[in-house]
Amino acid sequence: MARPKLSSRVLENAERRIAALECINPNLDLGNSLTLTAFNTSLEQARTRLKTYNTLLSAVDDAYRAFQEAEESLGDLAEHMLLGVAVKYGKNSAEYGMAGGVRKSERKRPTRKPKTETTKAATPVQVKS
Repeated sequence: MARPKLSSRVLENAERRIAALECINPNLDLGNSLTLTAFNTSLEQARTRLKTYNTLLSAVDDAYRAFQEAEESLGDLAEHMLLGVAVKYGKNSAEYGMAGGVRKSERKRPTRKPKTETTKAATPVQVKS
């Protein structure tokens, strides 16, 4: 499942605020380095970082999918290797056990529970009156 990409309400609000401030004065300078140019620069920096973050999320998703495929392929190969040992040496051989399989003679056999008839007579309930 792909990771959800982020969007920013702060970026959207800042874009609207810039548009409103540009209506007041395109070269607005409120002092203490509060200029429209600085505000625009900060907005662009935040937008670039958000874009980078979302791009990295996509790259992580792609890397994760590649890892899952490699893991699945490795699991299939491991299973085929064990089956190859079983074909060559048998499922009850020491080599099969060494390869990680459970030898046929070492498998736990299912035990069946003996059937017991439980015919208990119902005990009458005494009612006090």
